[in-house]
Amino acid sequence: MKNISHYKDNIKRTILIVDDEYINRALLDNIVNQEYNTLFAEDGEEALKLMNDTNYHISLVLLDLMMPKINGFEVLDIVRQDERLKKVPIIVLTSELSAEVTSLQKGAVDFISKPFEAPDVILARIKKAIDLEEYVEVIKNTERDHLTGLFTKHYFFEYINEYEEYKTSINMDAVVLNIKRFHLINEIRGHLYGDLVLSFIGKKLKELFDYYEGIVCRTDGDTFYLFFEHQDDIENTLDKYLIKPVVDKFHDLYLSFRIGIYQNVPVDANIEDVFECALHACNLLRKNYKDSFSYYDVEMHNKEIFNERLINHVDKALEDKEFKVFFQPKYEIHGEKPVLCSAEALVRWVHPEYGMISPGVFIPLFEENGLIQKIDYYVWNEVGRKIREWMDRFNKVIPVSINVSRIDIYDPLLESKLMGIIERNKIDISSLMLEITESAYTSDSKTIIETITNLRYKGFLVEMDDFGTGYSSLNMVSNLPIDILKIDMSFIKNMCNNEKDLKMVEILLNISEFLKVKVIAEGVETKEQYDLLKEMGCDIIQGYYLSRPLPSDQFEAII
Repeated sequence: MKNISHYKDNIKRTILIVDDEYINRALLDNIVNQEYNTLFAEDGEEALKLMNDTNYHISLVLLDLMMPKINGFEVLDIVRQDERLKKVPIIVLTSELSAEVTSLQKGAVDFISKPFEAPDVILARIKKAIDLEEYVEVIKNTERDHLTGLFTKHYFFEYINEYEEYKTSINMDAVVLNIKRFHLINEIRGHLYGDLVLSFIGKKLKELFDYYEGIVCRTDGDTFYLFFEHQDDIENTLDKYLIKPVVDKFHDLYLSFRIGIYQNVPVDANIEDVFECALHACNLLRKNYKDSFSYYDVEMHNKEIFNERLINHVDKALEDKEFKVFFQPKYEIHGEKPVLCSAEALVRWVHPEYGMISPGVFIPLFEENGLIQKIDYYVWNEVGRKIREWMDRFNKVIPVSINVSRIDIYDPLLESKLMGIIERNKIDISSLMLEITESAYTSDSKTIIETITNLRYKGFLVEMDDFGTGYSSLNMVSNLPIDILKIDMSFIKNMCNNEKDLKMVEILLNISEFLKVKVIAEGVETKEQYDLLKEMGCDIIQGYYLSRPLPSDQFEAII
């Protein structure tokens, strides 16, 4: 398929030749008619009529200056006052050098001297003038957001780079501004009303830049980029000129903003990277309903670099077995002494440069970008291999619960991956228990319940982790496919000192009894907690009181 530029280059454009001498019109027509369509006018009055005739699309005018009725200078003056006509490039035809400067001042783009010079030179001047005008028109039509009149993102960055060439001594701030919950305005009030809000914000941003030197654009929908001279009290500046006027104007919408700020942008910084940093600071406020401003600083930068190194190192870490599976024992406590009954698999990362990295650091990071699936699958395989090894060495089955993240549940290959581990290691399905957080059930209950129901049908046992923190209703819990409830450690921690937490543990134990499922209390750290849970009828506990998470060799010592 031929591209658009091919067709554009092959369109034969129209030139208007304006001269009161027939011989001049004929000479010019002979030069240009192979490449251009031609129209003719004998004076300025006739020329203006043709230029105003919408049946013609005139790409350029060759204009003589000395003519009867309306001369060339007068035509230039009239055209300059007309928004549509002034877009048409005009090359003046003159034999007077003094007229050239005046013509250019009045808006002519070039001049051709009389007597006419070489045809190739005339054609080159015409082509250059037309190409330049069309290029300028393309820029005009694409550099501005039509709704707000602000720059588009592409031209915003282009102009900043130009600006920085000449303004290197001025400290600048980069700001990303996003309207919170803007999609709800469009849904409830309609897109026209949403456009009204955006247009007003655009107006206020233009007014802001009447006071401060800088550049602004609208990027995606409800997001704006600002680049302007450094403000010591930038929050007050934005509040005064933007936030307060917008909130007052649309007071019934209860508008609020997320604003990410990168202050004192380094002169040699890549400007697109700078705004990515400001955007990152802005996005950190997504779940923060209290604050409106977030600053990108050295600490945040170092954290980003650290996170990026972790992300880039994952495949090598898996290959080199830097991830170590630890096992935290679970004990049944119905008898006189606690009895080891199972374990929970936990992952630790022994990094060659950073040493032991807390799972609280890398797990949320990998959940955010999907890499957690690779870690989970690695852990599952290690657990399956260990269960088989213990069966062979100790003639005993120690069930182990593995974490199944929300992203794992949406994996269409989840069942085949789990069954592959079972079959390769020749272990019983019930020995590989699946641990799923309560919040995962409540986020997309239908899809997740269907998936987990199918896995239980296969024979897998399912633990609901963090029970009591996911805000699921009792009606929902009664219909969930689960075999074991795991009481979140936050309730266990204060149960001996806090009547409400103690009562909550009692309620959760009663729910498990009603559902006829076992209950595990995690985070048990003291004898007092242990004795109280045993008295209340808890089935299983895990926690530092009986054992911390152990590497496999130490765990094997207690089997």
